[in-house]
Amino acid sequence: MSRKLTAYFSASGVTEKVAKALSQAAGTDLFEIKPAIPYTDADLNWMDKNSRSSVEMNDLSFRPQIATKLSDMDKYDTIFLGFPIWWYIAPTIINTFLESYDFTGKKIVLFATSGSSGFGKTAEKLEDSCKGAQLITGRLLNGKLDMSELAQWANSF
Repeated sequence: MSRKLTAYFSASGVTEKVAKALSQAAGTDLFEIKPAIPYTDADLNWMDKNSRSSVEMNDLSFRPQIATKLSDMDKYDTIFLGFPIWWYIAPTIINTFLESYDFTGKKIVLFATSGSSGFGKTAEKLEDSCKGAQLITGRLLNGKLDMSELAQWANSF
């Protein structure tokens, strides 16, 4: 079995599509980070200060529950971790995921999707959640993906 994993959170399906392409191109196992309570369209309305996503991102100590945990994380050396950029950083559910496992000695390569912003301070904001891991700011994976380029990038880790 693969020693590489692509784990992702996708609220609207965009990051899911990218994660599946990355997993296929790089030959990794795939794991979806699902919230215990799925997000609705109203939850994701960033223009509403009272929407669930806005409330969570205004309190970076918030940790949304995850529906299921991967039972064999210890077999992976490299984890490609994908998510949409929310408020210039990773959604807090990514912190929940990282804090659910011991990543000591593992390599975590971040990738993200974003409609308008870059990685910002994403890696910096995630460091405390995965102490002992090598955290690497990968890249934004937006738009049409070239599978051979994606494989080449992923296999460089």
